[in-house]
Amino acid sequence: MEEPHSYDLVILGGGAASFAAVTEASGRGLSTAMVNTGLPLGGTCVNVGCIPSKHLLALGEKAAVPGENPFEAVRYSDGEPTVDWAVALDGTDRLVDQFRESNYVDVAEHFETDIYEGYGQLTDETAIEVVDGPDEGVRITGEKAIVATGSSPWAPPIDGLDEIDYYTSETILEERDLPESIVIVGGGYVALEWGQILHRVGVGVTILQRSERVLSAMEGQLGRKLQRAFEAEGIDVVTGNDVQRVCAPATDGGSEATQSGVAVETAVDGTERTVTADALFVATGVRPNSGGIGLETAGIETNDDGTIRVDEHFRTTNPDVYAAGDVIGEPELETVAAKEGNHAVKNAFGGEGVSIDYDAVPAVVFTSPEVASVGTTELEYTAEYGTCSCRTVQMDDVPRAKAVKNTDGLVQVLKHHETDEIVGVHMVGPRAADMISEATLAVKFGLTVDDIIDTIHPFPTFSEAFKHACQAFRRDTSKMSCCVE
Repeated sequence: MEEPHSYDLVILGGGAASFAAVTEASGRGLSTAMVNTGLPLGGTCVNVGCIPSKHLLALGEKAAVPGENPFEAVRYSDGEPTVDWAVALDGTDRLVDQFRESNYVDVAEHFETDIYEGYGQLTDETAIEVVDGPDEGVRITGEKAIVATGSSPWAPPIDGLDEIDYYTSETILEERDLPESIVIVGGGYVALEWGQILHRVGVGVTILQRSERVLSAMEGQLGRKLQRAFEAEGIDVVTGNDVQRVCAPATDGGSEATQSGVAVETAVDGTERTVTADALFVATGVRPNSGGIGLETAGIETNDDGTIRVDEHFRTTNPDVYAAGDVIGEPELETVAAKEGNHAVKNAFGGEGVSIDYDAVPAVVFTSPEVASVGTTELEYTAEYGTCSCRTVQMDDVPRAKAVKNTDGLVQVLKHHETDEIVGVHMVGPRAADMISEATLAVKFGLTVDDIIDTIHPFPTFSEAFKHACQAFRRDTSKMSCCVE
């Protein structure tokens, strides 16, 4: 076994949290090293998450809406789009390679971070050994360590699921020959984004959601509005499912039987139903990558769901080891992981005691229409205070939306019933992913509805919808000219 290499900070993992930690550590003059385990350098977002899915969502939108088209995989014949999925994934792979090189490999080199490839395990309080992979046998030690091993797609214990082939958000990126139809189990953002991607490139899509609406963790109006938009587009969305079993009808392939399609046996509001398709996609959440990485050896405890137990400053039960990113649980977002990695270094080496206000973290679903949300929902506020002060405006009341004939959506604002501070903003519609940033600042810094009303917004823009929802607390917005302040 090689002699250990010593650093100020060693990191297990190579995603957003890791690179945020490296960036902060470099500014403090600390020596760093990381062991990249699992996905290629860059983690989920760049490799199999944000970058490929948003690229393919844009590609699917161009396939559905003829016009200026930057995607070589999309072709038009007699005004009708066709998509070469293999070419689409080739373009996605090139984009991922570019992002990985410029945003991760080059960054690590700039900050003089040593990268070791392979499966890493904690072998002591702050020591990591590469036990498998290109750099097997290497040991690194640090004054402090960070565990940032991320998460992987999780499949629920559905009867028969272990006996059939199915896609996840990772494996679908390896499939060059798409099926003609697919059934997606799940109703969160992964299920919805991939459902729209696949539908728009020509796959028949059925989405099975367990609860009574998609996006069940978000404000209720958002899921209902998006579901109606999906159904109008031709995507079959079935809610209220209790999936009982999945199976693959077998066909005689000579000496061996081969899988031919999939059947999902479910109960919808108590009525038994079987949904069939050529393939199955499971999008029911993620699990933390916390198993088999030596946590017990390093004295690090986990929660019942496998996430690493940390305090508000991201310190584990081993005082010299911190953890950040998906491996510590929700919200599993690239930007949150980066902030946690940054704060872990500040706390470990600077004793700064910084934490994150998770109530001010925005969530976005990059479908069409887009969905975005930050802060408290109407149900949460009512449960806490017994009342709710909220206003909703429809996008078809917003001048810009009417002018460009893109009016499918709404914006809801919740304010504190005594202080008028904005505590929640929820929206679905065009540019929602961009509009939520202003709302996030309002929630984070306790701005009031009058602060937003008093802020001049450019006209005509979609962002005026947020201001209109705030104005609705003060006047009848249906009796208001375009530029009333």
